[in-house]
Amino acid sequence: MRQIILDTETTGLNPATGDRIIEIGCLEMVDRRLTGNKLHHYINPERDIDAGAIAVHGLTVEFLSDKPVFANVAHEIIDFLKDAEIIIHNAPFDVGFLDMELGLLKLGKLNAHVSGVIDTLKDAREMFPGKRNSLDALCERFSISNEHRTLHGALLDAQLLAEVYLAMTRGQNDLSIDLMGAESDSEKSKRKPLPTSLVIQLASIEEQEAHQAYLEDVTKAAKKPAVWTN
Repeated sequence: MRQIILDTETTGLNPATGDRIIEIGCLEMVDRRLTGNKLHHYINPERDIDAGAIAVHGLTVEFLSDKPVFANVAHEIIDFLKDAEIIIHNAPFDVGFLDMELGLLKLGKLNAHVSGVIDTLKDAREMFPGKRNSLDALCERFSISNEHRTLHGALLDAQLLAEVYLAMTRGQNDLSIDLMGAESDSEKSKRKPLPTSLVIQLASIEEQEAHQAYLEDVTKAAKKPAVWTN
């Protein structure tokens, strides 16, 4: 399964009042493994940025003045997201902004281009009711280091969210699957089939008596009951 972990930064909180996307970060994951493919853009919003938003992400009008506008990167974003399942923390926020930006260009809504959207905030609230479920709180809960995160950034937050999502969805039967490298077809072809007719060799009476005598000698030498006698 192809999934995209996505995060955005914006000029403010409400696309309906003219706020715009100013950064987007996306990471590709296939079969629960990050592939290294990513998409990242700073975007010129062609408007002012709320002081409260700057305090969160540190992005200023001056920094973004020479960056592309959303229209110039929209098709690249759509192509990267195409038919993937999108993973977002607090999805209604980011989806609302993407729907607005795409709508301005008459490119439809996000759900017309992707296979679905997973909201990790919604899932976290169901897993941990009554607890803090911000990205920072989940990093702490799952022992994921975010010490290098002093300000919000779309790509950095997507990287943290990828780790959080894997931790949230990792079952007991696949504790190591995300850490192991994928097995290539050539490696699979080199597998040797397990034997189907194993011969069980039982110990003889003499061997069993010798083993018992050895265990008794060990117990005497230890001068205390052995664990196998409990």
